[in-house]
Amino acid sequence: QVQLVESGGGLVQAGGSLRLSCAASGSTRSINAIGWYRQAAGKQRELVAAISSGSSTNYVDSVKGRFTISRDNAKNTVYLQMNSLKPEDTAVYYCNAILITTTTAYTYWGQGTQVTVSS
Repeated sequence: QVQLVESGGGLVQAGGSLRLSCAASGSTRSINAIGWYRQAAGKQRELVAAISSGSSTNYVDSVKGRFTISRDNAKNTVYLQMNSLKPEDTAVYYCNAILITTTTAYTYWGQGTQVTVSS
């Protein structure tokens, strides 16, 4: 079992920055990858950025060069640094963890944190 708690959302003006945190607890050593997803009102949830246990990263094209995902293994925390925010970045941001065993893949979600970017 893995528990995820997000924090760091809020209201910011366009061009501003926010840093989201995802604190993991439980079977954290078994996590294969952690990703940040977002879901805007009326839209499907999309993957924004992900980081593997080997620290390889990937990003959706719309955030490349503006967002950075990183991890602090000592704190079991993954961060999403968001710079040059745009109104279209407004969404609920969710942390997701994937744990893969020899037989099954498990996925865990946090409760989400609201990010609102005003123009």
